[in-house]
Amino acid sequence: MIALRRLTAVEFRLFLREKVGPIFGLGFPLVLLIIFGNIPFFNQPGDTYGGLTVLDVYVPILIAFVITMLAINFLPATLAGYREKGILRRLGTTPAGPVRVLAAQLLVNVAVIAVAVAVLLLVGRFGFDVTLPRQFGAFLLTAVLTTTAMIAIGLFIAAAAPTGRIANAAGATLFYVLMTFAGLWIPIQAMPAVLQHISRATPLGAAVTAFQAAGEGRWPSAVQLVTLVAYAVAAGAAAARMFRWE
Repeated sequence: MIALRRLTAVEFRLFLREKVGPIFGLGFPLVLLIIFGNIPFFNQPGDTYGGLTVLDVYVPILIAFVITMLAINFLPATLAGYREKGILRRLGTTPAGPVRVLAAQLLVNVAVIAVAVAVLLLVGRFGFDVTLPRQFGAFLLTAVLTTTAMIAIGLFIAAAAPTGRIANAAGATLFYVLMTFAGLWIPIQAMPAVLQHISRATPLGAAVTAFQAAGEGRWPSAVQLVTLVAYAVAAGAAAARMFRWE
């Protein structure tokens, strides 16, 4: 446990030093929230969104943005880079072991995600009068499943990519694809029917619709939760099968 605590502290310092995670994983979504919150259009309720404002709709999308940015952009590139540079192999000869590096990375990412989500919710509530999730238990469950699914996908990328640069490119490409179906450019409710069906079959499409249901005081449908569990199990199993320390 002492070794894990020290490794976690080191990984957190490296996370802050790299600046990519703090800027794009924390700062960028918060800046988007502040910009959207100061645009009158985003604060007008509309029939398209069931009486919700556009900002109400976008807060769950920004939460998905945070989780995905850290899980499939930052995590895979870091782990694949460690393997490429021989860091994991060298740690395998020490009592610390490479498994603790993986655990430290997961702890750092989960902690940062939790803080970022809390900040988005609080800034949305007290800065722009966005209602906090009415069904908070459902929101927490969705957040846990979404984080698990996206980290599993990130670990799969880290396992499959031979270098940190390839992992970074694969993660960035997948990030934009997933965020498209999460509604970053066009909210899911405003998509054509075909794209809505495709979106709900993706992990982030299921996550955003589940977050929105929790925000309105409803439990997500079983299909949405099962979709997230299925992605977590499939990607996690593939990552465990393919992952190599060197």
